[in-house]
Amino acid sequence: MYLTETPSFIQFLFPNLTWRIPSTSNKLYLTFDDGPIPDVTEWVLDILHQYQAKATFFCVGENVSKHPTIFSRIEAEGHSVGNHTYHHKNGWHTSKNDYLDDVRKCAQVVDSNLFRPPYGKVKPNQLKALKLSYQIVLWDILTGDFDAKNNLATCFQNIINNTKPGSILVLHDSLKAKPILNEILPMILQHYSELGFTFKAIPMKPVQIHTDK
Repeated sequence: MYLTETPSFIQFLFPNLTWRIPSTSNKLYLTFDDGPIPDVTEWVLDILHQYQAKATFFCVGENVSKHPTIFSRIEAEGHSVGNHTYHHKNGWHTSKNDYLDDVRKCAQVVDSNLFRPPYGKVKPNQLKALKLSYQIVLWDILTGDFDAKNNLATCFQNIINNTKPGSILVLHDSLKAKPILNEILPMILQHYSELGFTFKAIPMKPVQIHTDK
């Protein structure tokens, strides 16, 4: 079970995490998790280029190591990148030291101060250490592109009902998400472009590792 919109009370309980980027203008922040993946990420980049849209890619370090050319293209085309651990670790099922080691390994190939925990699952002790080095980016809109059971029309309606200026939307440039992503991403770009929205990358800077053991 998952929520399309992150409830405001959860955002209030964790104010040091980035859930959305408040804006007085029509800006949206598309984010893509789990890549880079051949064909999928490249297709995403092509579609973003068509709409002159920028985005943020939270990359799995292992995938970056396997597909460095695609990762280089992400950066070359002006998108932001973020650390998504090296092996797509579930923080709830991983010890603090092992989790931080995996983040450090990803940092060797993804030089960014942006971090998103896979599945959004991270323990308080992991979070405390990570915040020394990273801006922890979550989301306020989960598109559900990873769920093959999703009804596309319902999914899109949930997005347009809840998205607001400054929203951070989660999509996935993964093989699992590809069938729905291929439909929902052009719909999002077309709909919000017609409403006068622009799509921005979350600002990033090189990481300075301070995470303790």
